[in-house]
Amino acid sequence: MLNDSVPQPDDRSTLHRESSSATNQKREQILQGAMQVFLQSGYAGTSMDRVAAEAGVAKQTIYSHFQDKEGLFKALMEQITLDRFRSVFCLEDFAGDPAVRLRQLAETYLTKVADQNYLSLTRIIIGESERFPALARLWTSTVIQRGRGLLSAYFDAHPELGIADSEAMAHIFFGSLVSFVLTQEMLYGKDMMPMDRDRVVNSLIDLILQKM
Repeated sequence: MLNDSVPQPDDRSTLHRESSSATNQKREQILQGAMQVFLQSGYAGTSMDRVAAEAGVAKQTIYSHFQDKEGLFKALMEQITLDRFRSVFCLEDFAGDPAVRLRQLAETYLTKVADQNYLSLTRIIIGESERFPALARLWTSTVIQRGRGLLSAYFDAHPELGIADSEAMAHIFFGSLVSFVLTQEMLYGKDMMPMDRDRVVNSLIDLILQKM
């Protein structure tokens, strides 16, 4: 006769799923609290005590999930960067008329990059790039390199565009967008030399489509 107190296989599977779900929820709770504190205080000004208070968890819970402040910051930036740009560079959705798709890509990209919370975290990455070279590389590979590869392949698949160097043109495309955001939003260009983003997007599209 089986002892009712001993979990059966189905029970153990359910308990594992529930435990995994609770762990993921706790991790997300900590990351949300950490984002608020990092945004308010930067990396140097953030303490685990403040993150714990903001997230509503014990400090030891944070350490059990992320080990230390560096691990917490790295996990936060990985999650935000990867989640934000995964949908932007979806290869399956990037097809069709060049004039439409290139504009859609540029506008979506600018919207994602120019979000104020993301810009604030990008400032932290730039400021801490020497301390966190892996995060700087993650930002470059996710925000620029992945998109450049996708766009280069798209140009190669559309010879009617007449682009001789698809990789260089893709670099110009994303380099222009990143430069626009950094200059306008982070280096006070919006006050000193304001530029409407539609003008930049229109000029980029015209440059690419001029040989059609």
